[in-house]
Amino acid sequence: MSQALLKPITLHDLTLKNRVVMAPMTRSRADNEDNAANDLMATYYAQRASAGLIISEGSQISKQAVGYINTPGIYSTEQIEGWKKVTAAVHKEGGKIFLQLWHVGRMSHPDFHDGKLPVAPSAINPDDKAYTPQGFKDTVTPHALTIPEIKQIVQDFKVAARNAIDAGFDGVEVHGSNGYLLHQFFVSTANVRTDAYGGSVENRARILFEVLDAIKEVVPQHRIGVRLNPSMHGGFGITVNEDTIPTFDYIVDQLNKYNLAYVHLTEASPANKDVPHIEPQVAKRYRPIYKGNLIINGGFNQETGNKVIANGDADMVAFGVPFIGNPDLVERFAENAELQQADQSKFYAPGPEGYVDYPTLAEVEA
Repeated sequence: MSQALLKPITLHDLTLKNRVVMAPMTRSRADNEDNAANDLMATYYAQRASAGLIISEGSQISKQAVGYINTPGIYSTEQIEGWKKVTAAVHKEGGKIFLQLWHVGRMSHPDFHDGKLPVAPSAINPDDKAYTPQGFKDTVTPHALTIPEIKQIVQDFKVAARNAIDAGFDGVEVHGSNGYLLHQFFVSTANVRTDAYGGSVENRARILFEVLDAIKEVVPQHRIGVRLNPSMHGGFGITVNEDTIPTFDYIVDQLNKYNLAYVHLTEASPANKDVPHIEPQVAKRYRPIYKGNLIINGGFNQETGNKVIANGDADMVAFGVPFIGNPDLVERFAENAELQQADQSKFYAPGPEGYVDYPTLAEVEA
């Protein structure tokens, strides 16, 4: 029987050979003073180029946007040149790759900013941990952005998007998810502003649409994706309340006004499905609302991935950890082969171990 995951799909002018998406995953291998992608990263992504689409790890849009050690940026000449190695390697293997544009906001630490505070919509400490060059440290109360500073961040997204295209990416994904800066604006527990960027649903969502309007000046709309996590709860200071799902209902509906490549959503964590005001079935809720291509993410396997597409609740499925341990995940799905377990202790460690040394099925059989 043919698998829904393995059928090709067209995103406007981009034809993908299957519906298996490699999810964006921080791997902390840009361990150089420029925070630039390198040869090791080019090997890693090229190994996984049989995915219908690769979405790169989050790439900070400016120095202000960083919040983790050894993550790659997309704001300097050196970083553009580094990413060119990655895109060339992926394209040589017949793959397609989007760059994820990232600003962590308050999920950072003064150690990354010469002692200055990280930034956020409001001066509210997420009460979490930041992974600094000296190890984990408690987060701090961030600096509440002024309106001119917000406008500058919008421009930083635009410049970073243009840089991504210059680096050879097939498109970009705006990271509006997982408790980072844009998500902080959306959620009323993180955003208590009383100006044009706070209060009403429309105001809290405003920055996302300003970012999209800026990016579409330099990247065709059909090469832009947006990632959202409506039911995220309990991490990075993000909590669901009665405002949360109505806010995301508004955002997803408004995204229909853009001719996007896709919207990329994350399912609720199984541990949070009974939390008050949460949406336990994200794909089912947003499939009728969003008229374009929908990627769903969050704990899927081969069986559930095929099912969610076959049922019509999503067009593509993004896989994270399975792609770490299985560079040939698509081929393994095609063969209904057993998957290798990824070594979690090496997820963020430097060097090739647990990164580019997982054998393919063909290598195992040989």
